[in-house]
Amino acid sequence: MDFDMSDRQREWLNRVQAFMTKHVRPAVPTYHQQDAQGERWKVIPVIEELKEKARAEGLWNMFMPPSEHEDDEFRGAGLTNLEYAMLSEEMGRIGFASEVFNCSAPDTGNMEVLIRYGTKEQKREWLRPLMDGKIRSVFLMTEPAVASMPGKPAPKTLLGATAGSGKGICGRTPVMPVWSSITLPVR
Repeated sequence: MDFDMSDRQREWLNRVQAFMTKHVRPAVPTYHQQDAQGERWKVIPVIEELKEKARAEGLWNMFMPPSEHEDDEFRGAGLTNLEYAMLSEEMGRIGFASEVFNCSAPDTGNMEVLIRYGTKEQKREWLRPLMDGKIRSVFLMTEPAVASMPGKPAPKTLLGATAGSGKGICGRTPVMPVWSSITLPVR
Protein backbone atom coordinates (compact mmCIF):
# COMPACT_ATOMS: atom_id res chain seq x y z
CA MET A 1 0.00 0.00 0.00
CA ASP A 2 1.09 3.53 -0.68
CA PHE A 3 0.94 5.59 2.52
CA ASP A 4 2.32 8.76 1.00
CA MET A 5 0.03 11.72 1.53
CA SER A 6 -1.30 13.68 -1.40
CA ASP A 7 -0.89 17.45 -1.46
CA ARG A 8 -4.58 17.76 -0.55
CA GLN A 9 -4.19 15.45 2.46
CA ARG A 10 -1.11 17.31 3.66
CA GLU A 11 -2.89 20.69 3.26
CA TRP A 12 -5.91 19.59 5.35
CA LEU A 13 -3.71 17.96 7.99
CA ASN A 14 -1.56 21.09 8.26
CA ARG A 15 -4.67 23.23 8.72
CA VAL A 16 -6.07 21.00 11.47
CA GLN A 17 -2.69 20.74 13.22
CA ALA A 18 -2.26 24.51 13.13
CA PHE A 19 -5.75 25.05 14.56
CA MET A 20 -5.14 22.49 17.28
CA THR A 21 -1.84 24.16 18.22
CA LYS A 22 -3.14 27.72 18.11
CA HIS A 23 -6.61 27.29 19.61
CA VAL A 24 -7.48 23.85 21.02
CA ARG A 25 -4.41 22.92 23.08
CA PRO A 26 -4.29 26.29 24.87
CA ALA A 27 -8.01 25.89 25.71
CA VAL A 28 -7.58 22.58 27.56
CA PRO A 29 -7.22 24.14 31.07
CA THR A 30 -10.24 26.37 30.44
CA TYR A 31 -12.22 23.36 29.25
CA HIS A 32 -11.40 21.40 32.42
CA GLN A 33 -12.27 24.38 34.61
CA GLN A 34 -15.62 24.96 32.89
CA ASP A 35 -16.40 21.24 32.84
CA ALA A 36 -15.85 21.00 36.61
CA GLN A 37 -18.30 23.82 37.35
CA GLY A 38 -22.06 23.47 37.66
CA GLU A 39 -24.16 20.57 36.50
CA ARG A 40 -22.71 17.51 34.82
CA TRP A 41 -24.56 17.90 31.51
CA LYS A 42 -24.02 21.36 30.08
CA VAL A 43 -22.72 23.29 27.14
CA ILE A 44 -19.06 24.15 27.71
CA PRO A 45 -18.56 27.80 26.64
CA VAL A 46 -14.98 27.39 25.41
CA ILE A 47 -16.08 24.62 23.03
CA GLU A 48 -18.75 26.92 21.58
CA GLU A 49 -16.12 29.64 21.06
CA LEU A 50 -13.76 27.19 19.37
CA LYS A 51 -16.56 25.87 17.16
CA GLU A 52 -17.16 29.37 15.79
CA LYS A 53 -13.46 29.75 14.99
CA ALA A 54 -13.20 26.32 13.34
CA ARG A 55 -16.26 26.94 11.22
CA ALA A 56 -14.94 30.37 10.16
CA GLU A 57 -11.72 28.67 9.01
CA GLY A 58 -13.61 26.06 6.98
CA LEU A 59 -12.64 23.25 9.36
CA TRP A 60 -16.19 21.98 9.75
CA ASN A 61 -18.05 18.73 9.00
CA MET A 62 -14.84 17.29 7.58
CA PHE A 63 -16.03 13.71 8.16
CA MET A 64 -18.73 13.91 5.47
CA PRO A 65 -17.40 12.16 2.37
CA PRO A 66 -18.63 13.03 -1.10
CA SER A 67 -22.00 11.40 -1.71
CA GLU A 68 -24.55 11.21 -4.47
CA HIS A 69 -27.13 12.12 -1.82
CA GLU A 70 -25.71 15.56 -1.05
CA ASP A 71 -26.81 18.72 -2.78
CA ASP A 72 -25.98 22.40 -2.51
CA GLU A 73 -28.06 22.68 0.66
CA PHE A 74 -26.43 19.74 2.47
CA ARG A 75 -22.72 19.27 1.80
CA GLY A 76 -19.70 18.38 3.91
CA ALA A 77 -16.02 19.13 3.27
CA GLY A 78 -15.87 16.52 0.50
CA LEU A 79 -12.97 14.54 1.95
CA THR A 80 -12.73 10.81 1.40
CA ASN A 81 -12.54 8.53 4.42
CA LEU A 82 -8.82 8.10 3.80
CA GLU A 83 -8.28 11.86 3.63
CA TYR A 84 -10.30 12.34 6.82
CA ALA A 85 -8.56 9.52 8.76
CA MET A 86 -5.44 11.54 9.53
CA LEU A 87 -7.52 14.52 10.62
CA SER A 88 -9.50 12.28 12.94
CA GLU A 89 -6.27 10.94 14.42
CA GLU A 90 -5.08 14.48 15.08
CA MET A 91 -8.39 15.51 16.67
CA GLY A 92 -8.33 12.37 18.81
CA ARG A 93 -5.28 13.59 20.70
CA ILE A 94 -7.57 15.83 22.82
CA GLY A 95 -10.81 14.29 24.01
CA PHE A 96 -13.14 17.16 23.13
CA ALA A 97 -11.46 18.30 19.90
CA SER A 98 -13.69 16.43 17.46
CA GLU A 99 -16.70 18.37 18.77
CA VAL A 100 -14.88 21.63 18.01
CA PHE A 101 -14.85 20.67 14.33
CA ASN A 102 -18.42 19.25 14.40
CA CYS A 103 -16.97 15.79 13.82
CA SER A 104 -17.98 13.93 16.99
CA ALA A 105 -20.01 10.82 17.46
CA PRO A 106 -22.84 10.09 17.46
CA ASP A 107 -23.58 13.21 15.41
CA THR A 108 -21.34 12.07 12.55
CA GLY A 109 -23.12 8.75 12.07
CA ASN A 110 -26.56 10.28 12.48
CA MET A 111 -25.75 12.97 9.91
CA GLU A 112 -24.55 10.32 7.47
CA VAL A 113 -27.80 8.41 7.90
CA LEU A 114 -29.87 11.58 7.43
CA ILE A 115 -27.99 12.74 4.33
CA ARG A 116 -28.40 9.33 2.67
CA TYR A 117 -31.89 8.32 3.75
CA GLY A 118 -33.70 11.36 5.13
CA THR A 119 -36.46 13.16 3.28
CA LYS A 120 -35.90 16.81 2.41
CA GLU A 121 -38.14 17.76 5.33
CA GLN A 122 -36.20 15.54 7.76
CA LYS A 123 -32.94 16.99 6.47
CA ARG A 124 -34.17 20.53 7.05
CA GLU A 125 -35.53 19.73 10.51
CA TRP A 126 -32.65 17.57 11.82
CA LEU A 127 -29.67 17.47 9.46
CA ARG A 128 -29.31 21.23 9.02
CA PRO A 129 -29.17 21.99 12.79
CA LEU A 130 -26.74 19.08 13.25
CA MET A 131 -24.53 20.29 10.41
CA ASP A 132 -24.64 23.81 11.86
CA GLY A 133 -23.67 22.52 15.32
CA LYS A 134 -26.87 23.95 16.84
CA ILE A 135 -28.08 20.64 18.29
CA ARG A 136 -26.49 17.34 19.29
CA SER A 137 -27.85 13.90 18.61
CA VAL A 138 -27.96 10.66 20.48
CA PHE A 139 -27.89 6.96 19.82
CA LEU A 140 -29.93 4.84 22.18
CA MET A 141 -30.55 1.13 22.00
CA THR A 142 -33.19 -0.84 23.80
CA GLU A 143 -34.09 -4.48 23.53
CA PRO A 144 -37.30 -6.21 24.56
CA ALA A 145 -37.19 -7.42 28.19
CA VAL A 146 -33.53 -6.52 28.68
CA ALA A 147 -31.56 -3.38 29.36
CA SER A 148 -28.45 -2.18 27.60
CA MET A 149 -26.44 -2.87 30.75
CA PRO A 150 -26.18 -6.53 31.79
CA GLY A 151 -27.91 -7.28 35.08
CA LYS A 152 -30.16 -4.23 34.95
CA PRO A 153 -33.91 -4.56 34.38
CA ALA A 154 -35.45 -2.98 31.31
CA PRO A 155 -36.92 0.47 32.02
CA LYS A 156 -40.38 -0.32 30.63
CA THR A 157 -42.15 2.12 32.91
CA LEU A 158 -39.73 4.85 31.83
CA LEU A 159 -40.56 4.16 28.21
CA GLY A 160 -44.28 4.30 28.91
CA ALA A 161 -44.87 1.31 26.70
CA THR A 162 -44.58 -2.42 26.98
CA ALA A 163 -42.36 -4.61 24.89
CA GLY A 164 -44.23 -5.76 21.82
CA SER A 165 -46.55 -2.76 21.73
CA GLY A 166 -44.84 -1.24 18.70
CA LYS A 167 -45.05 2.13 20.37
CA GLY A 168 -42.30 4.42 21.56
CA ILE A 169 -41.95 7.76 23.20
CA CYS A 170 -40.73 11.08 21.98
CA GLY A 171 -39.79 13.57 24.61
CA ARG A 172 -37.24 16.01 25.92
CA THR A 173 -34.20 14.75 27.71
CA PRO A 174 -32.84 16.40 30.83
CA VAL A 175 -29.24 15.36 30.18
CA MET A 176 -28.08 17.70 27.43
CA PRO A 177 -29.47 21.19 26.83
CA VAL A 178 -28.81 21.19 23.06
CA TRP A 179 -30.65 17.97 22.24
CA SER A 180 -34.07 18.67 20.80
CA SER A 181 -35.82 15.38 21.39
CA ILE A 182 -35.30 11.67 21.55
CA THR A 183 -37.49 9.02 20.01
CA LEU A 184 -37.15 5.53 21.46
CA PRO A 185 -38.56 2.64 19.47
CA VAL A 186 -40.03 -0.14 21.54
CA ARG A 187 -40.59 -3.60 20.13
